[in-house]
Amino acid sequence: MQRDLIGYGGKPPKIVWPGNGQLAVNFVINLEEGSESNILEGDEQSESYLTDLPGVIPLKGERHLSSESMFEYGSRAGIWRLLDLLHTLPITFFATGLALEKNSKIAEFLKNSPHEMAGHGWRWISYRSVPKEVEREHIKKTIQTIQHLTNKKVKGWYTGRASVNTRELIVEHGLEYDSDSYADDLPYWVDVLGKPHLIIPYNLDCNDARFAMTPGFNQGEDFFHYLKATFDQLYLEGNRVMTVGLHPRFSGRPGRANALARFIAYIKTFDRVWVCTREEIAKHFKKVLT
Repeated sequence: MQRDLIGYGGKPPKIVWPGNGQLAVNFVINLEEGSESNILEGDEQSESYLTDLPGVIPLKGERHLSSESMFEYGSRAGIWRLLDLLHTLPITFFATGLALEKNSKIAEFLKNSPHEMAGHGWRWISYRSVPKEVEREHIKKTIQTIQHLTNKKVKGWYTGRASVNTRELIVEHGLEYDSDSYADDLPYWVDVLGKPHLIIPYNLDCNDARFAMTPGFNQGEDFFHYLKATFDQLYLEGNRVMTVGLHPRFSGRPGRANALARFIAYIKTFDRVWVCTREEIAKHFKKVLT
């Protein structure tokens, strides 16, 4: 994975999105609850990453019941609030295989929905030190589980805490794009195994995970104003992609969900906004810039 510090060199391609779109907006819901670190899954310690608990530290050889319940809120309540808010809008789901396997209700909902399913690892863990063969098997298992439980073909991937092997492994499995990059506001091509591979960058700024980060969002109002400012700038520039990253355990909370509802209402007042899945972005980008 060679670094590219130049990209489009200040001259990004002029992409007109479907419907004469000025800006493509993609909402991502991360399904992770139940796949985080837990001694019940054979891990050495409890989860401490991206929870609402201030100053939480992992407990070695113990369960952290408060941390577990934070994740459980997402799968029990938060996910359904987000789905009610997004309603008819298309969504990309970054799904860990184990989380989907543990939640039959959401799996059944997704089976009958128009939403996109993308892989997010078998577990919500760091794959940086996971052996290559184990990661390969996890990717295969995740793809098979998503397809079995939702009847949807997996075309995209985002691990988040990826290894140096991740990109080659997903190309081996025939996936069309990955989002393990934060490097641009537009998709771009890279060479993987001698073939062009599409990257659709993700982000951590228009992402409700910042409610659990420092610096981050303290209240829903912060989230709304940041999303609005980003949308306004990208709409002015045009020909860009805006991704809104959501987690049921964060923006599924009432005070934060209210901010998301306000943002959705705001962008609906604009013409030429294409709300879409990442799979749709990949398809259009390949059509106009292959």
